[in-house]
Amino acid sequence: MSGSTRRRERLAYDSDGQLRNASFMEFLMPYATEIPPIEIDHIETPSPLNPLGVKGAGEAGVIPVGAVLASAIEDAMQVPITEMPLSPLKLYELSMLKS
Repeated sequence: MSGSTRRRERLAYDSDGQLRNASFMEFLMPYATEIPPIEIDHIETPSPLNPLGVKGAGEAGVIPVGAVLASAIEDAMQVPITEMPLSPLKLYELSMLKS
C-alpha cells in the first residue's frame, strides 16, 4: 500500500478547490500485476495494558516511506523532489530536468 500511495494515489483539486479525480475512472491505482509479491507473517504480542490484550492499529510504519523513496531518487537522479506522489509522469518530468 505504501509504495502505491507514494507513487500514484493523488487527490487532484482544481483552482476552486473541487476534487477532480473523485471516481475510480480518474484515480490512478496500481494493477495487481504491478504490486510485488508480499509474504505475510503474524506475531501475536498481547498487550498487558487491558484485559482483552488488544492494541490499536495504524499506519505509522508507512509514514516515512515516501520521504525515503524521494531521498533515494534525489540522490540517484541529482534533481530536487519537492512534491509527492512520484507518478511515472512526474519521474519522467524530473528526468527531463536533468538532461
